Amino acid sequence: MKDKKIRIIPLGGLGEVGRNMMVYEYGDEIIVVDAGLMFPDSDMLGVDYIIPDISYLLERRNKIRAIIITHGHEDHTGSIRHVVEQIQAPIYATPLTRGLIEVKLAKNGLLDRVELHTVQAGDTLEIGSFKIEFFHVCHSIPDGVGLGITTPLGLIVHQSDYKFDHTPVDEKPSDYAKLAEFSQRGVLALLADSTNAERAGWTPSEKVIDDAFDRVFKEAPGRIIIASFASLISRMQQVANAAQRHGRKLAFVGTSMVDNVKMARKLGYLDIPEKLQVSIEQALTLPPDEVVIMCTGSQGEPSSIMGRLSTGTNRLFDIIPGDTVVLSSHPIPGNEENVYRTINRLFQRGANVIYEAIAPVHVSGHASQEEMKLLIHLTRPKFLIPIHGELRQLHQHALLAQQVGIPRENIAIIENGQVLELDGKSLRLAEKVPTSYVFVEGSSVGEVDTDVMREREILARDGIVLVNVVLDRFSGGLRREPQITSRGFMLSRESETVMEEARKRVAGLIGSSLNGNLSRDIEKELSNYIYNETHRRPMIYVTVSRE
Repeated sequence: MKDKKIRIIPLGGLGEVGRNMMVYEYGDEIIVVDAGLMFPDSDMLGVDYIIPDISYLLERRNKIRAIIITHGHEDHTGSIRHVVEQIQAPIYATPLTRGLIEVKLAKNGLLDRVELHTVQAGDTLEIGSFKIEFFHVCHSIPDGVGLGITTPLGLIVHQSDYKFDHTPVDEKPSDYAKLAEFSQRGVLALLADSTNAERAGWTPSEKVIDDAFDRVFKEAPGRIIIASFASLISRMQQVANAAQRHGRKLAFVGTSMVDNVKMARKLGYLDIPEKLQVSIEQALTLPPDEVVIMCTGSQGEPSSIMGRLSTGTNRLFDIIPGDTVVLSSHPIPGNEENVYRTINRLFQRGANVIYEAIAPVHVSGHASQEEMKLLIHLTRPKFLIPIHGELRQLHQHALLAQQVGIPRENIAIIENGQVLELDGKSLRLAEKVPTSYVFVEGSSVGEVDTDVMREREILARDGIVLVNVVLDRFSGGLRREPQITSRGFMLSRESETVMEEARKRVAGLIGSSLNGNLSRDIEKELSNYIYNETHRRPMIYVTVSRE
């Protein structure tokens, strides 16, 4: 047992925002913390979302003792259905987080296949060689927890998304006492959220949103349409409270949001009077100044309700002049373009749009610099491993840690796949494991790779040229003039000249093709010619048949 080490393996969430998944391994035992998704960049055409590469876990299925989910946001729960389709291990989550997971799994017919366990903040679990202590943390969703993981070689604190909010919406502040108690025992390593490492000061309390909502509700002349994440339960409560204060009825729209509201009300995490909530059909019959509609699409996703409202393609209702639209979220890094395009379209359709940049209708759920320093002071870890953030944020977190006394050699800035080994006294980098992007498109999981993404990018940027050559099966000569068509390439008069010359060049290659590979030679010849003429590189696809 003396030669055993604790292995910490990030499969997602380091060097990126989202796709969070951390593996803790000791001997023949593994626990997995979180199973999130990541939204695609704007150039990842056709991709719905991205999930972690779990090939490392699939090779060690029999070692996995538990999957622990820290809270209910998509970047921590969004890949859970894909994980449970391939891995049978008990899942542990707090009541609200469990409810959100159940909603997700029920949609995909997986609920009966999963062993789900409810835990509470303050509970302790013995899982093989690991002792897991759950402690309450503030975030932008109720029921978030951090983990104290006691191993045979020391105590590890896994501090997922958090902030130190002294006036949280659910009136449950972070468990400072537990963090301080950990420091008395001695913390071997702290793994902590780095999302806001570049933001100075303290993150504002969720309570500031109440005043912002009051101003919006007071000034809005017509309907109020608020977009947020379907899992942001505390924001739903704040909207319901504001609606009640200002005499408006509240309707929720969108399957995921409606399902989550039902679940949260059933579990007691949402307190919405029966008379306050109405269906969307009822809401549309009421005077505009008596209605609040809450829906999904705060990230400008084209297929979301807010995305469809911005383009006039929503089925149930449309934007009408006088509507006030509130985007109660922060653009996910890389998604700013989609969000601002949606905002512009909503303005074009006559709405007044209020978003984070112009009013405090959203505050971050993540700790800023002073809170990150406080966490380090409270836990006093020997080693720090910044998690949950892009590389620049991980580096900034490391600088903050050095400012409060953590030696640089005791800080490990790593990216996905880099295995860390702790022996109780030292920390070392071990091997790297696969962590490539797994793209999800509809029912397709992992069937699209980076080569396909690259092809789509070329098609979107420069279009495609299709060449069809028909040869005589006996003589090998042309049966008819080569056909060349294009899509997304050129539609000008100059293109006719280019295409005519291209046909001549294709015909000139017949009978003189090197090594008999006519398709490749045509592709190479046209690629060079078209680039010289247009400075564009469309995808060229050649078919050669014989008659």
